Amino acid sequence: MGFHTFDAERAEALERPDRYRFCSREELLAALDPSPGDVVADVGSGTGFFTDEIAPFVEKVYAIDVQPEMHDHYQEKGAPDNVEFVTAEASSIPLDDDELDAAFSTMTFHEFASDEALEELARVIRPGGRVITLDWSKTGAGEDGPPVSERFGLADAVEYFESSGFRTVDATSRIETFLHSGKK
Repeated sequence: MGFHTFDAERAEALERPDRYRFCSREELLAALDPSPGDVVADVGSGTGFFTDEIAPFVEKVYAIDVQPEMHDHYQEKGAPDNVEFVTAEASSIPLDDDELDAAFSTMTFHEFASDEALEELARVIRPGGRVITLDWSKTGAGEDGPPVSERFGLADAVEYFESSGFRTVDATSRIETFLHSGKK
């Protein structure tokens, strides 16, 4: 797979409201099912477009992104007080074991999908914790998002998560994307 990283010079594109056609705030909240005391991570947070949607419903959100330029953009636009910025690869998250109640990624799984990244998520998510992944599907048309050759299919995501110790709770294919919900 390609594992390309979104070009930070195009960060403004990550703020377009038409992104909701691929994942609405309500859909993400329903899948994540956050509680006020939860500590969660947005893996591949970018400019915080979806981080901002979860922050009001949890105690803390770690905005994890490999590109410090994305954090700079997010901080310039203004981030909620309960967002903490972490610059790191998904395969090397500087959090304690079992620190997270949940993690989510929206349109970034194709950028970090690897055995090492999934093992790292399994390490930082507590037993009973959740992981929600919404990403571009390899069965999509490819008119939006990364090239189809850089995408994963739903079965690929299920295999990655289950081999890393997550139980699939929901796995749904959609027109251009897929949604996977897992529990540790």
